[in-house]
Formats: sequence, structure tokens, C-alpha cells
Amino acid sequence: MNSPETSERHAPDPISERRLFLFALSSAAVVANGYYIHPLITPVAEEFGVSGAAIGLAPALNQIALALGILFLLPLGDRINNRKLVTIFVIGQFFAMLAMALSASFILFVAASSLLGVFTIAPYLLPAYVSRRVAPHRIGHVTGIMGAGVTLGILGSRVGGGLLGHYFGWRSAYWVGVASMALLVILLPLIMERKRDERPSGVAPPRYSELLRSLWPIMKSLPEVPLGGLIQALSFGLFLALWLAIGLHLPRTGYGVDTVGYLAVIAIINVFASPFSGRFADRIGAERARIYFCLAQLAGVFLLPFAGHNLWLLVIAVILNTIGGAAVDICSRTILFSRAPDIRTRLMTIYIVIMFIGGGLSSWLATATYEYAGWPGISAMAISYALVIMALSLWGLRFRQSSE
Repeated sequence: MNSPETSERHAPDPISERRLFLFALSSAAVVANGYYIHPLITPVAEEFGVSGAAIGLAPALNQIALALGILFLLPLGDRINNRKLVTIFVIGQFFAMLAMALSASFILFVAASSLLGVFTIAPYLLPAYVSRRVAPHRIGHVTGIMGAGVTLGILGSRVGGGLLGHYFGWRSAYWVGVASMALLVILLPLIMERKRDERPSGVAPPRYSELLRSLWPIMKSLPEVPLGGLIQALSFGLFLALWLAIGLHLPRTGYGVDTVGYLAVIAIINVFASPFSGRFADRIGAERARIYFCLAQLAGVFLLPFAGHNLWLLVIAVILNTIGGAAVDICSRTILFSRAPDIRTRLMTIYIVIMFIGGGLSSWLATATYEYAGWPGISAMAISYALVIMALSLWGLRFRQSSE
């Protein structure tokens, strides 16, 4: 058994607020790469000469590839030094973004987008890395800050992608992604610890096969983790469906792709709401807080049937859905990070794999729904998703007592 001196010597350095801010910005830059397609979906489809339903394959396969990458690569975070893993994944994103920027055919673009998804691991490895370096009572706060980074990346990609696409062509957004990944290859190794994370030198890391085999028993012993993943699969799917539909709908009603970017600027208000969401979850309990944020999400989707040709109503609906959806994610992650600290990377693997399977299926379903049923179809899809999310969140309250 290790002495207190040994444990202290191997304890990881705590995360300062400055480093936490840099980690959140890094997550924003990495996650943005997969979502430049959303405001640019119309010009990309036009250049490659494909239909709205076909172009949906690019974001759909990206999300499914991301789920597979997380399933097979993220568990390595419990075995291999996180600094080394993050650097490898960012280098992989650099080459995938370069291929997308240079793509001469739709098939090559989709293949590069799928490769990008496989390597988009850092935003889901970093929160587990950071959460191990804070006191338990601050997990919600830190999760909120990291969640704000992811939200900034998802929405910022719409702002930047929409504006760059409008003024410089859609490929310019991907060249910006290439440059940002080159910068992160230098930055992230500088701010992450060089030593093996928390494991004392005398403890052998689990084998890769053991990590993968352990996922199913973990799901059975902690059912609130896959439940949170299912809730987030629907919530994230709703979010993607709405933004993909906006990217298709606004150009057909007389607005340019830059309008999608301006709409995302307004939705970035959620970046400031995310830390509050985390603190709120710390204060009243994440399971209860999730219910309140589901109500905001419901309020937003019920406005959608009236917002197809009313930009102001659409702004309100987007803000409510963005704030509610991101806060639901923060609450679910806070629940996850409060369980079994030594296997948080595998808990995150389960959660994120389920989430991105839902996101991938919803990306294709959204473009197909809009192609064949228009804005009313998207509105019905969003309302159905939000009602199921609320029902599952209410059922999730049953796990609150057992965790206290």
C-alpha cells in the first residue's frame, strides 16, 4: 500500500483557472471542425451537385465515425498518458481537415469528414482529465466551463463558417480549421502534464482488451450513465437537426448563409449560461436541475411551428433550445463525473458513444425530413424529441437517492 507521502507525490497538479480556460478554448477549436458543414451545407451541396438528403451523409457519417472513434480510442485514456493521446488525435484532425479543404469530389469530402470524426476525441478526453484535478464539490462548475467551450466551438463554427463561406467560399472555413489544429499541436502539450496521470508507478495499467470488455459491466452497474447518454443522444440529435434544418431552410426563404452565422452569434449567449448551469447542478442536484432545463428546451421547440417564416421567433426558439440542451448535457455529465473517479474516461466513453450515435442518425433524419416534409416536419420531429427527453429525465430521478 502506498504511504501518504507517495500518494501526495503522485497526485496530479490541480487545474488553475487560467489552464481551465485554455482547455475550454482548445475544446472549442477541436469540436468546431465537425460543425463547419452546418451553415455551409447548401453551398457544399451545390458545388458537388448532390441533393439535400445526400449532403446529410457528411455530418451523419462524421458523427457515427466519432462514436466509433470514441468507443475504440477514448478508453485508452485510462491506460495511456493523456498528453500523448491528445497530441496524436489533434494531428489526425489536422490531416483530415486538410483533406476536406482540398477535396475535389463529394466522396472524398465525406471520407475525410468521417476520418475527422474518428479523431475528434480531445473534447471528450479533456473533461475527464480536468475533472480528476478538482475537488468533488467543484465538478459541476468545471464541467460547466468545459461544456461552455464545446458550445462555443459548435456555435462558433456556425458564426465563422457562415461568414467565411459567404465572403470567401466554403473551403476557407476548413483552411481556418487546418491552421487552428496546427496551433493546438503546439499548445496542448505545453499545458498538459508530462507524467503519467494519476497512477502510481507500481500499478500496471489495464490492458486494452480489458478496458473494452469492462464497458458492458459498467453500464449494468451504473444504469444512470447509459440513461444520461440516451437523453443526450436525443438532445444532441435535436440540436443538430434544428441547425441543419436552419442551414437548409434560411437560404430557401431568401436569406444568405451568413444569416445562419448571425443567428449563431445570438445563440452564443449560452456560453455564459453554461457555468451557471454547472453551479446550479452542484447546488440542487444534477438530476433535479436536468428537469428544469428540459422545460426550457420544451418551450423552445413548441415555438418552432410558428418560426418558419418569422426570424425573431426563430431566434427565441434557438436560444431556449441551445441553453436548455447544453444545460441538460452539463447535468448529465455532472452525474457521470460524480461516479467512480478511477474509470471516468470509460464512463465518458459510454456516454459519448450513445450521444453521437443519436447525433449521427438525427443528422441524416433531419436533412431527409426537411427534404420531404419541410419546416413543419422538422418542427414535429423536434417536439417529439423534446417530449421523450423530458420523460427520460423524469425517470432518471429514481437514481438520485441511490447516489446521495
